[in-house]
Amino acid sequence: MKETNAVIGGEGNGGIIVPDFHYGRDALIGIALFLSHLANQKGSISSLRRQYPDYFISKNKIELDSSINVASVFKSIKNKYAKNPINDEDGLKIEFDNDWVHLRTSNTEPIIRIYSESDFESKANHIAHKLMEDIKEEIK
Repeated sequence: MKETNAVIGGEGNGGIIVPDFHYGRDALIGIALFLSHLANQKGSISSLRRQYPDYFISKNKIELDSSINVASVFKSIKNKYAKNPINDEDGLKIEFDNDWVHLRTSNTEPIIRIYSESDFESKANHIAHKLMEDIKEEIK
């Protein structure tokens, strides 16, 4: 965020970072931003919500042992999905039309987190489970 002079950042767990206040994650800042936006819109939460499309996220993880070379696993997955748009700046994000999956190692646990998002819950789950199967195949 400092390198790019980002105005705001955040994570799926609700932690928002607003550099004008500080560089720590802060859920209360997220709440304050939401309430400020709601007040400026002069509407209800439900009317604000209707302005945005429905998307569902599937959060999963695979436990790792120390012998697994995650870089090699990610390289194989990247090759398998080479025809898809891929971003490997922070783990491995693969796009599928309007859907995506993000694979990322944890900084605190020996796991790979698998997050996928789609306009249908079943599709988000299917994408996540497909990538989990791919990872398990590579780990064998």
